[in-house]
Amino acid sequence: MLQSFFPMPKKFFSSAVAWSLAAIFLWYFGGKELGTAVGLQFPDKDANPVIGLGHFATDDFIWFYLYYSFFTLIFYGFWANYAPHKWQLWSILGSALILFFTYFQVQVAVAVNNWYRPFYDAIQNALSNESTTTAGDLYGYMFSFLILAMTYVLFSVLTSFFVSHYIFRWRTAMNDYYTERWKLVRHIEGASQRIQEDTMRFASIMKTLGVSIVDAVMTLIAFLPVLIQLSENVKTLPLVGEIAHPLFFAAIFWSIFGTVLLIVAGIKLPGLEFKNQRVEAAFRKELVLGEDDENRAEPIALRELFANVRKNYFRIYLHYTYFNLFRNFYFQLNNLFAYVLLIPTIAAGSITLGLMNQIIRAFSEVTSSFQYLVRSWSTIIDLISVFKRLQAFEAAFEGKPLPDLDREFISGGNRIDS
Repeated sequence: MLQSFFPMPKKFFSSAVAWSLAAIFLWYFGGKELGTAVGLQFPDKDANPVIGLGHFATDDFIWFYLYYSFFTLIFYGFWANYAPHKWQLWSILGSALILFFTYFQVQVAVAVNNWYRPFYDAIQNALSNESTTTAGDLYGYMFSFLILAMTYVLFSVLTSFFVSHYIFRWRTAMNDYYTERWKLVRHIEGASQRIQEDTMRFASIMKTLGVSIVDAVMTLIAFLPVLIQLSENVKTLPLVGEIAHPLFFAAIFWSIFGTVLLIVAGIKLPGLEFKNQRVEAAFRKELVLGEDDENRAEPIALRELFANVRKNYFRIYLHYTYFNLFRNFYFQLNNLFAYVLLIPTIAAGSITLGLMNQIIRAFSEVTSSFQYLVRSWSTIIDLISVFKRLQAFEAAFEGKPLPDLDREFISGGNRIDS
């Protein structure tokens, strides 16, 4: 799966993580000094953020564009020489471009969050008895939001278009890799289906999960400092009292609680989804064999195989019932959680309407990122089941023992017990 698209996957991803950590460390502990050395000027930490599209044309962002490009090209140059690969342009530079597009979209969300405070403060001022806000001010804020929204839509569409091509190249690489080794895997149950359908499913799932996990990480990097800064305006939490950085710790607690809850509720689903593919494959294969052999696909055999399909589906329905019950209940509570945290602060009149909206949105962004496993658990289950099926191919290529269920299938005369 990975070696078909990436050069020397274990070393590649280890070096990518190490190189990224080094770049991040240098950025936070010397990045601004390097930028200042090349003539750029950076605003003070206490300076008001730039509202609108100008947010992306500040020296901070210009320096980031240069810094990111430099580290990306160095990394690509090393791997292009150390281990040349057929798909290196897509797997290395394509991945870097997806990371950049995703980061830019997250920064648009940060810019929108910065817009929330002055806009809602202006509304609060306009509704007061001593209003100094004019209609022109409100129209100006709305126009700024429209520009940011259109920028987000543009980059979202471009990212989706590029990711679609990126993922199809990955699928093409997997297809070429497997078909070149067809003789090694043709004896495995549903081999043709695994190459055609499972590679397609793997590609489509990775398109969804891959982008969402990158977005979650980028959102955390961008919004955690914002939330910590906004926590200075909230001193007290219900039941807890006064603690340092209350919103930060509340976000971590709530996200961990939801993640553990959903993992426990859905612990059996990956195995059931994997088994579901197997019983479906056994039923389908018997039908296919019956097209050429009149001794196969007998009604009794088909009823037995379909009984396995029915039994497994009913078990899946049962487990998804209580999984979805806990999942939906958690997300309904999630809609209220940030407001509950702010009740003591709101009741004390310590924050404005604009600041409240800014805090709630930043808190939602952070908790949503921490809740990646919760929100993506159903998709992860599908990915695990596909991964297990393709793993048998990897075992055959490397001369390793097949997974237990594949060995049972081959030794059992191409039949699967329920």
